[in-house]
Amino acid sequence: MFKVINENYYVDLDKIEDYTSLKSVSGETQVHFVKYETIKLMLEIILSEPEEIDEQVGFKSTNVPIPFKLAFNTLLMKGIINKL
Repeated sequence: MFKVINENYYVDLDKIEDYTSLKSVSGETQVHFVKYETIKLMLEIILSEPEEIDEQVGFKSTNVPIPFKLAFNTLLMKGIINKL
């Protein structure tokens, strides 16, 4: 769980598994590596952000880096991170 703008978020591991798995004709489950690596990179960006986000301004702040905004919004829209 991590906190962004006074909201607690968590990473939905089941959603990552569902989003990155490929079902083959033989019934075998494989991992879509492009999606997996992209999600991994976005999570690293979010979880390694050293600066605090200005609680008053939120995402409208110019201090929030573009990679953080892009990663956070993408993961939020795909349901990989969710509000607690």
